[in-house]
Amino acid sequence: MPALRLDAGVAIVAPASTAPDKVDEAARWLTSHGFMARVMPASRAPLAAPFEYLAGTDNARREDLHAAFAAPDIGAVWCLRGGFGSSQLVDKIDYALLRANPKPFVGYSDITALHAAIQRHAGFVTFHGPMLSSDLLVNKRAPTETNVFAMIQGGVTQGAWIEPPADFTLTVLVPGVATGRLVGGNLSLHCSMLGTSYEVDTRDAVLFIEDVGETPSRIDRLLTQLRLAGKLATLKGVLVGDFSELGERPDDAVDPAVLNPLLRRTLEPLGIPVLAGWPSGHCDPNLTLPLGARVRLDTARRALRLEQPVVI
Repeated sequence: MPALRLDAGVAIVAPASTAPDKVDEAARWLTSHGFMARVMPASRAPLAAPFEYLAGTDNARREDLHAAFAAPDIGAVWCLRGGFGSSQLVDKIDYALLRANPKPFVGYSDITALHAAIQRHAGFVTFHGPMLSSDLLVNKRAPTETNVFAMIQGGVTQGAWIEPPADFTLTVLVPGVATGRLVGGNLSLHCSMLGTSYEVDTRDAVLFIEDVGETPSRIDRLLTQLRLAGKLATLKGVLVGDFSELGERPDDAVDPAVLNPLLRRTLEPLGIPVLAGWPSGHCDPNLTLPLGARVRLDTARRALRLEQPVVI
């Protein structure tokens, strides 16, 4: 996959929800970093009630993706925000078009559905990373910005370690070393895709999971659903990302460590390494992960090593 070059075009897409009041600011942000921003139409056109949570019709959002990947002057496709609606597109996308025009695709949260679908049907690495309106316009901690650019511009090469900031504490739930394809993203999105041809492929993989606004009891249920669907049995390792807003109300203060017992109950019997507290997801900083790439998870080092090039 070609790395994103300075002066290249970057398409701003909204495959799920949109933030019309942030589109121009996002374009200016990209321009200030040396890129030519191209705002795709659906990012400006949310639907009226009762579908105002979508950035335009399914066809409009799909066509934005097709146009962004097909355009020869576009070097990366960057999501404005998550929200709702990405899963509605997975059976409408021309994966042959994407496969013929691979380029860095960046987003997370609801965008998880597209990550899984692209990896299964187009076969290239995508980037679970910060979105324009949700992360980069609100000045999340410096590693958020520097890490995503390093990843999609070729600064993170084969053999490089991906590590959290030095002041970030991770928890080893099960020690060990594991090598496999890095897959995953938002836990509830992956569970919603089970039973479809777009579900996450966890065979011989290192699974990354994160979520927001789910209580421990619901997270327990989601993990159980993955287990019963056979998605945990063939894993090589698990990287647990940020789980925020764990209370019944968004302003409830709940320590993420309350998840450790249920994570151990579900994951320890697998006999594979499990590292928790990784700063990717709905958090600050939000580190970029190369989904679909082969990585090495080392719990002693509390880091990932990239085992293949992801852009050239």
